[in-house]
Amino acid sequence: MPLYEHVYLARQDASPQQVEELTAHLKGVIEGLGGTVAKTEYWGVKSLAYRLRKNRKAHFTLMNLDAPSAAINEIERLERLNEDVLRYLTIRVEEHEEGPSAMMRRAERDRDREERRGERPRDGERPRDRERRPREGAEEPEAATTEE
Repeated sequence: MPLYEHVYLARQDASPQQVEELTAHLKGVIEGLGGTVAKTEYWGVKSLAYRLRKNRKAHFTLMNLDAPSAAINEIERLERLNEDVLRYLTIRVEEHEEGPSAMMRRAERDRDREERRGERPRDGERPRDRERRPREGAEEPEAATTEE
């Protein structure tokens, strides 16, 4: 059977649980029509380059499929009918990528980079210039004394 990569975007208003249920439903349809789902990856909520049906963000999900073309046609038909699905794209590939996809590798790399740097300050927690400690070799400002 031919191999496919299928990505769909769901509305940002949908909960992650609803997106997982939709993925499970599509997986059941594919398996019912004689195909298999090699891998599914939920990429999370990401910003869109432009608005789609009044949405600025969407849930992204990738599915690696080994299925007949009838199964692909059926899941695409179901996604056209589903109001939660904003867009979908199916591409026929020669072989599936082993291990995590490029999007998941990027997320892991970003997490590792933040761990190496340490916890980044959150908004409002950044030290102000005057509150910073003095540089090495610089004289410390003397505490103000009050004369009575």
